[in-house]
Amino acid sequence: MNPDPQIIPRPEHVVRVGSDFTIDAGTGLSATEELRAVADLIAGALRDETGLPLSFGSSSTNVIRLSLDPTLGKESYRLRVDERQVQISGGDPAGTFYGYQTLRQLMPVRASAAMDASTPWVIPGVWVDDRPAFRWRGSMLDVGKHFMPKEFIFRFLDLIAMHKLNVFHWHLTEDQGWRIEIKRYPRLTEIGAWRSETMVGRPADDPLDDVFDNTQHGGFYTQDDIREIVAYAARRFITVVPEIDVPGHSQAAIAAYPELGNLDRPVQVSRGWRGEAHSLNVEESTVEFFKNVYDEVFELFPSPFVHAGGDECFKTEWQNSPRAQERIRELGLADEEQLQSWFMKSLATHFAERGRRLIGWDEILQGGLADGATVMSWRGPAGGIEAARAGHDVVMCDHSYVYLDYYQSQDHEAEPVAIGGFLPLERVYGYNPVPDELKPYADRVMGSQCHIWTEHISTPQQVEYMMFPRACAFAEVVWCRRRDSYEEFRNRLTTHLTRLDRLGVNYRKLT
Repeated sequence: MNPDPQIIPRPEHVVRVGSDFTIDAGTGLSATEELRAVADLIAGALRDETGLPLSFGSSSTNVIRLSLDPTLGKESYRLRVDERQVQISGGDPAGTFYGYQTLRQLMPVRASAAMDASTPWVIPGVWVDDRPAFRWRGSMLDVGKHFMPKEFIFRFLDLIAMHKLNVFHWHLTEDQGWRIEIKRYPRLTEIGAWRSETMVGRPADDPLDDVFDNTQHGGFYTQDDIREIVAYAARRFITVVPEIDVPGHSQAAIAAYPELGNLDRPVQVSRGWRGEAHSLNVEESTVEFFKNVYDEVFELFPSPFVHAGGDECFKTEWQNSPRAQERIRELGLADEEQLQSWFMKSLATHFAERGRRLIGWDEILQGGLADGATVMSWRGPAGGIEAARAGHDVVMCDHSYVYLDYYQSQDHEAEPVAIGGFLPLERVYGYNPVPDELKPYADRVMGSQCHIWTEHISTPQQVEYMMFPRACAFAEVVWCRRRDSYEEFRNRLTTHLTRLDRLGVNYRKLT
């Protein structure tokens, strides 16, 4: 075993000490009652990994002990390994779980549990003290543009938990598909979850030259599916933050319920990636419609934050709509930007009445930010700085550092089709969510997240290829208070990738 354990994200303090611990058929697991759920999860995972029985017990030797020590702080842990025992102490149950994730990376990597069965499962003697840099460590997956099966969502959650990420931002609605069952409005999934075909590749210079696959695409998650996924995430200390994107990116909803739109003709669920001009209208009835939608969302997701989108709302239809212009006058507003602000503020008030907090993309700053709203700053740091200065919490996610759907090489011919951009591994590793301008307001920065938009990502295997190993670098950005050189990270990553091999992850190979 390397004297410097190869762990990602790197712990704050790790020291190689003493003798090693061996997991064998006699190893027991001991946990306090409040950690029993964590212990059950760990026991099952270790049984799957080693093929050993790992029964619960409290012997003084050859035991893995789980305990709580509130002095360590939230999500923090202390790991002690010697020849007699493994002791994982967490500041809370989440901290204990993260201690296990580190322990997991100290174990030898094998192609299968049966491989080299005569070789013992040896864990090096170490002292680890660790805590996260940020409380919001997220990963977003867009399932609106391409639906992803429930089984992959479980796998996605396992992979981000392995890297100590704790927020799953689930982008559930788009112009190209509505993916969440809403009992009150069944046409959202009967019609809105399906498109007739999908654009192949990027848009052509001339729309008449766009290519489509002539194959229906769709799918949605039932409310039972969602409850199952939320519970699965919670057992891994991941908060699921749902996104219902309004008032733009709503063409699938308008296709299902034309009265939500601005036109006197129906529209179809979008088939392509050109960027749509169809937005919701600004009638009180439309706001009430979405309040009802969010009420069902609140029932399914316990997250204190619910994402309302607010990005890329094209104002052309409002500019050309006599009724929208009349609404601007009725509401005493100056322009279309304030009209969007009115829409979002109406929702924010409803969220607050239900004990939730609205979070949105940085465009929600336009026309005036709703009281209590949180800004997800994706177009660069400016939106986050503006919001933090005004006393709002922010999640910093500059697209040029964290959009994992961007190309991984400048040789586009050698890579799958991507939305554009160029985001190599080293650039992800160099991201600083708190630039100098934000340091006076650092307490407002909850953290950051990486994103997978799926215009050109249609399968779980493609998601994994675009996500890894860049998500490994991002995990260090949000977990580590002090990062090492990129070269040192890459050295550790080489070992870490063998673990992803063991899990069958379709990551992009290092070059």
